[in-house]
Amino acid sequence: MDSTAKALIVFGFILIAAGIGWHFGWIQSLKIGQLPGDIHIKRDNMQIYFPITTGLLIGALISLISWLFK
Repeated sequence: MDSTAKALIVFGFILIAAGIGWHFGWIQSLKIGQLPGDIHIKRDNMQIYFPITTGLLIGALISLISWLFK
């Protein structure tokens, strides 16, 4: 099996695991998106959200996973 097929299978399993975690509420309990460093500005008629720390954490995890499967 070539590397593209393996990557798609792994990605599918990750999506299934994330869906199961979302269904049972495990992902919401992690407080992803409410980390220190995430900027959330609330005004009268607008909300602005910059998930800086969450983006860095997700990017680091994706880099680690891709490095492990290299």
